[in-house]
Amino acid sequence: MAWQTQASPPAQPGPVSTPIGSPGPATPPVASPAAQATPSTQGASGSVEVAGAPVQTGQYNAEPMGFYTDTTVCIGCKACEVACKEWNQLPASNGGANLLSGLSYDNTRRLDGEHWRHVRFIEQFDESRSQGRWLMMSDVCKHCVQAGCLEVCPTGAIIRTEFDTVVIQSDTCNGCRACIPACPFGVIEVNPVNNTAMKCTLCYDRLQAGLQPACSQACPTASIQFGPIRELKGRANMRLEQLQGQGVDQARLYGADDSIVGGLNSFYLLVDEPEVYGLPANPQLPSRNVPTGAGLSALGAAALGVLGAVGLRKHRMDQFAEEARASAASGAVDGEVRGG
Repeated sequence: MAWQTQASPPAQPGPVSTPIGSPGPATPPVASPAAQATPSTQGASGSVEVAGAPVQTGQYNAEPMGFYTDTTVCIGCKACEVACKEWNQLPASNGGANLLSGLSYDNTRRLDGEHWRHVRFIEQFDESRSQGRWLMMSDVCKHCVQAGCLEVCPTGAIIRTEFDTVVIQSDTCNGCRACIPACPFGVIEVNPVNNTAMKCTLCYDRLQAGLQPACSQACPTASIQFGPIRELKGRANMRLEQLQGQGVDQARLYGADDSIVGGLNSFYLLVDEPEVYGLPANPQLPSRNVPTGAGLSALGAAALGVLGAVGLRKHRMDQFAEEARASAASGAVDGEVRGG
């Protein structure tokens, strides 16, 4: 039996805390921790309900799924981090490095092989430091449409699933680390214990069972929303229009279109520049090893230059040899004349 969860998040005060959708109360298809699971009927085609969207399990014709993160309603509770670690059996502490430093409320600091979810805390002040605000964002692997990590993996350990998500198969990974610099978001890290690359799987095992990811299930404010990408983009655009209509001029979507590495299956609604949240404004994928176009022209020019240099050297050596032979012949003639 498949399961479908439904819940309404608690109402949030202020212009940037209104739930997603048209003005007035809305009910996102994301459950709070207190949500009760209710059974849904599995159809004859084998589809199950995942956050209200039909998905074909075990086949490669499922609708692309992903995350939409509305940072304006993130409260920094880190429930997503805890749920991720609990479900994926990740270590609770990275060698003691998770202790609070006294300089920030952020005790995990960044995404890595043991932290597949990371809640960022950004504190901002005006010039007089008389007013300030907190920006918070739950960061995760972007599951890029054009995934640099997948393209450079030499063993085929990194694959794209039927849900259009990017997953690392630990039993195939050889720990070469080629995927680490290939990711423009700094998501992947090699686990020092088993020497395999690790990152968010978007709870692939849960998706196959008709469940939503653990992090979105645990989010109490519906900041992390899970579902079909097409539906999430519609919700995100509605929320963006709502915020801009309320005077939040800096509100923007990051990764919802194809301008960011072909599009992100985990995209964000921000209220400041991407760099403020630790996101690159224009992420670049690594160039391929196979040269094309201008690369071939440059390579050809370089090859011609090398051939030209080799040819010139050979010509000069031939000249030296000819001069040496001529000098030797001249010396022999002079000797015969003197001897006679």
